[in-house]
Amino acid sequence: MKDKKRYSDGKRVSTFALFRRNPCFRFIFLFRVCAFTKRFSLVGVVARIWFKHVQRRFGFQIPHTTKIGGGLFFSHYGGIVVNPKTVIGENCNIAQGVTIGQINTGEKAGCPVIGNQVWIGPNAVVVGKITIGDDVLIAPLSYVNFDVTQGSVVMGNPAKIVSDKGSFGYINNV
Repeated sequence: MKDKKRYSDGKRVSTFALFRRNPCFRFIFLFRVCAFTKRFSLVGVVARIWFKHVQRRFGFQIPHTTKIGGGLFFSHYGGIVVNPKTVIGENCNIAQGVTIGQINTGEKAGCPVIGNQVWIGPNAVVVGKITIGDDVLIAPLSYVNFDVTQGSVVMGNPAKIVSDKGSFGYINNV
């Protein structure tokens, strides 16, 4: 499981131990169980109830219907909001306070599609029908509402592309 690898820091640790001690891993584990079980199966019902509890307790607003690739990593929990129509690629990092949302009117109406190995810093906002390329770093407190090309570093409010060094060094345990 790619998610477990991202949270274990390269150490051999059991899934149960990681589940018990890391709330972010617990959330993503229950997210995966809810996404892959039938709605009215016993496991599905129990997982969804537990998932709702974990969402409220740790401040995640990410429906289990969201399309998220393997290896998602939350560096901290609290205040993370993701629209259910958003698509997130593999091995992405999302920090606390991040909002990934929808715009309802205009030419950018819709939700973001986020590529692989994207690092989104604390309190960043990514909104609208935009595409974030692979290997992108979105700096803390940035407001991104435009397409971002592969390998870019984005920062500011309103955001600007400031570099082409990408997220190299920020995505660990891939």
